[in-house]
Amino acid sequence: MTEALHGLDARLSWRRGDLALDIDIALPPRGITALFGPSGAGKTSCLRAIAGLERAEGRVSFGHQMWQDSASRVFVPPHRRKLGYVFQEASLFSHHTVEGNLDYGYRRAGRPAHLDREGLIDRFGVRPLLKRRVSGLSGGERQRVSMARALLSDPALLLFDEPLSALDGTARSDLLGCLEDLHATLQVPMIYVSHNVDEVSRLADHLVLMEAGHVVAQGPLQATLTRLDLPPALGEAVGAVIEGEVVGYDAHDQLIGLAFAGGHLWLPYRHEVVGQTLRCRIGARDVVLTHAPQEGSSALNQIPCRIVAMADADHPSQCLVQLDAGGCTLLARITRRSWHALGLEPGGEVWAQVKAVALGP
Repeated sequence: MTEALHGLDARLSWRRGDLALDIDIALPPRGITALFGPSGAGKTSCLRAIAGLERAEGRVSFGHQMWQDSASRVFVPPHRRKLGYVFQEASLFSHHTVEGNLDYGYRRAGRPAHLDREGLIDRFGVRPLLKRRVSGLSGGERQRVSMARALLSDPALLLFDEPLSALDGTARSDLLGCLEDLHATLQVPMIYVSHNVDEVSRLADHLVLMEAGHVVAQGPLQATLTRLDLPPALGEAVGAVIEGEVVGYDAHDQLIGLAFAGGHLWLPYRHEVVGQTLRCRIGARDVVLTHAPQEGSSALNQIPCRIVAMADADHPSQCLVQLDAGGCTLLARITRRSWHALGLEPGGEVWAQVKAVALGP
C-alpha cells in the first residue's frame, strides 16, 4: 500500500437541516486525528462527507488522489476510496460468523501479505469469538470485531465514528486500551470522531475542534487544547495533555510515578508498567496556583511553572492562565480575585498543584 505523503485535505460546504457546514481541514499523513466538539457540531456529517457517504460541494484529496472536485465534476464513490469505516453502532453481517465478518474484507483486499491477520485477531481479543454468530455478541464484542474487520480490509484511511460511546464503562475502558496499543504501530492514518475529551487526549496526535458546523481550531493535540482563544462551548475541554515515562509503581498506595519534561506526577495505577510511555490530561479546572510549594496538602503533585499569559474565561469572574513547566504548557482556570490577590503577572513564577485523583479513572 502506497503511503499518502500529503495527508487529507477537505474543503467542503453543505447544509443538513438547520445546520450549515463549512469545513476546511488539512490532516497529517500519519497518526490519529480527532474531530472533537459538542453534540451537534457536525463531526459525523464531516466524516461521512469525507467518506463520500454524504454529498457536499467542494474538494477532497488524499495523498496524490483526488476523491472529489465539484468544479471538475469528479466524485470517487466510497467503495473506491479504500476506507475502513467503524460506525457508532457496529455494522456487521448478521448472516456470517465473526470469522466470516473478518474474512470478508480481508478476502476482498486480496489477503495482503503485509497484514498480520492472526496478530490483529489476538490484539482485539476476538479469537474466542471466531465461530460465534454476530447476534450473540455484546456491544463491546461487536465493536472489537468491527475494528479488526476495518483493519483487515487493508484501508488507506481509517474512519472511526464515536466507536466507544454506546459501550458500558468496562467495555469502553478495555477497548480504549486496545486502541492505545494500536496507536503505537498504526501504519495508516485514522480520523476519530468523539465528544469525549479524555478519549481524545489518550489517542489523538492531531486535533480538529468543531462548533456549529465550522472548524474553530486545528493543529497538534497539546498545542490546540492549551490555546487561550477557544470558544465557550469548548471551555470544559481546555487543559494540558502531558506525555512522559512511567518511572515507578507504589503497590501500597496503588500509584504510579510519571516523569515528564516539567517534573514528576503521581497518578492512579491502572495496569501500567515501568518504562511505558503514558499520556495524562490535566484539566484547567484541576490546577491550583500558589507562590510556593505547600506542606500538608492533599494535592500530591506540585509543579514549578512560569506564567506565560492570561486571558478571559467564559465567565467574567474567571480567567485562564497559561503556564510553562519545563517546556510543557499547562493551563489553570482561576478566579480574577485570585489573580489579583496573588499579584500574578506574565513572567512570574508559581507552583501548580494538581490532585492525583484528577489524573486517573
